[in-house]
Amino acid sequence: CYHKYLKFSSETLAWMMAIDASFLLEFLQIYAMKDDKLPATSSSLSILHLVDYAGMKAAHNAILRDMSMLENQIPIFVLRKMLQVQYSSSESADYLLQAMLIGFCEEVSPFKMKKYKPMIQASECAHLLDYLYNTIVPKAEQRAAITGIDDQEIYSDDSKRFFTELWKLLSKMILSRPIQFLFKLPCFMLSKIPGFSILAQPVKNLIFPQDNEGNKSDAERSPSNKHMNKPPLVEEITIPSVTELAKSNVRFLPTVGDISTVSFDAKKAILHLPTISLDVNTELVLRNLVAYEASNASGPLVLTRYSELMNRIIDTEKDVELLRENGVVLNRLRSDAEVAKLWNGISKSIRLTKVPHIDIVIEDVNKYYNSRWRVKCWKNKKLNVFGSWQFLTFMATVMLLLLTALQAFCSIYDCRKHHHGSSYD
Repeated sequence: CYHKYLKFSSETLAWMMAIDASFLLEFLQIYAMKDDKLPATSSSLSILHLVDYAGMKAAHNAILRDMSMLENQIPIFVLRKMLQVQYSSSESADYLLQAMLIGFCEEVSPFKMKKYKPMIQASECAHLLDYLYNTIVPKAEQRAAITGIDDQEIYSDDSKRFFTELWKLLSKMILSRPIQFLFKLPCFMLSKIPGFSILAQPVKNLIFPQDNEGNKSDAERSPSNKHMNKPPLVEEITIPSVTELAKSNVRFLPTVGDISTVSFDAKKAILHLPTISLDVNTELVLRNLVAYEASNASGPLVLTRYSELMNRIIDTEKDVELLRENGVVLNRLRSDAEVAKLWNGISKSIRLTKVPHIDIVIEDVNKYYNSRWRVKCWKNKKLNVFGSWQFLTFMATVMLLLLTALQAFCSIYDCRKHHHGSSYD
């Protein structure tokens, strides 16, 4: 884990590893004692002046943060070898090591661990941080089991796809060229009148948004190509904040589990996010997990993508407050502003990548948000009113012409004299 070659002899390095591993095992035994997997001994009680079960001692959190750092990782096979020396059988050593690692992950992991989740074997992980990463980010085969679809669901999806295609066909028949011509004729006539041509295009965009989409290529409109073949253009995820989504009647519901539970129900307008607990150790743990993922993972950077998602939807402490009130965020920091600062400060992705199931959720959320009439009107007004100097110039010209016409009318018919004469009567 070091960035340069260590100029130590093999024996010196072995002694250093043995001493660090001994302290690490002594610390991890606290979690085995907590779950009654290991009886309290005099050696294990010697460290209780530094740590306690409730984690109230200052040194406890400091040691946890030190153990979670990428550069401080000790191979798990070293811990197994040392435990096998202590215990008569390798099965007992593996059982105790498993209990230690599970207790450590329950203490450090920001996400709630499922009790019925398939247990990750310690022998399959390189070190402590790798074990923690695998409990948060499921492997490919675990994802297939979690998100697996049975035959009934496949049949249901096929039915939905059939009715979707049927509706598209009917829409094309209804919105045929003759009918579209009848609707577009007023806009065409207005566009020929001086001054009204500026207003014709916004109205046309509002009524016929599909005309703008028609200019896009099939590859751009294809979800599969968009998600799988093209890398993201920017690291920031384009998705509204929690406050903006709440104004569009999107609700937030917490889920128990890892990142695979992120989903969006478009019919009920519910965004499901895993419950995350934030304390003084969370930022360092997340940063090191993201760094480990970037240096080790050969596939998509799932945790990094999730961090970018949270970074995007959380802009201010108001966003954190809404998530906290809905049970998505369990805040053990001093304020909601610290939580917003935490997410906005986490490093961006080192390597551009896409995570299909998270990207699909983002696309569905954006599709629902952009389909709201309030958002449509606001974007249309922002694009064609606030962003158009031509419209402002046109309005100023109209007002100037009206005032000039009024002044000319009063100069001809003497409005002031006529007004005084009518008052005398």
